Amino acid sequence: MRLTVLPVLAAALALSGCVVAVPPGAQVATPPVVVTPPVTVTPARPDNVAARQVVNAEMAKRLPGRNVAPLTDCVVSNATMAEMADLAAMQGTTGAADAVASIVKRPAVSQCIARAAVA
Repeated sequence: MRLTVLPVLAAALALSGCVVAVPPGAQVATPPVVVTPPVTVTPARPDNVAARQVVNAEMAKRLPGRNVAPLTDCVVSNATMAEMADLAAMQGTTGAADAVASIVKRPAVSQCIARAAVA
């Protein structure tokens, strides 16, 4: 009889490691909830605020008394990153007028300004 009980006992021991019995009323530990902060994406454009101020000032010199914000938007949205960085660095200098003028001469900018002027 020993030979028939031994394989059954061995099988029972092997399978008992696969199942964990939780007694009734026992508390099961849950893993902690990991909260990740939201990802903030910073724009790839260099100091837009300073460049926008330079463009706004130059446009206001050419069109005094008008709301030049839509025109500034046309220039800023069509400027390259390098031009934006240059404009930001030109705040308060005399070279800003030429830099803004070179951007305004582009067909896409001229068309944008024409649409903004109508609106």
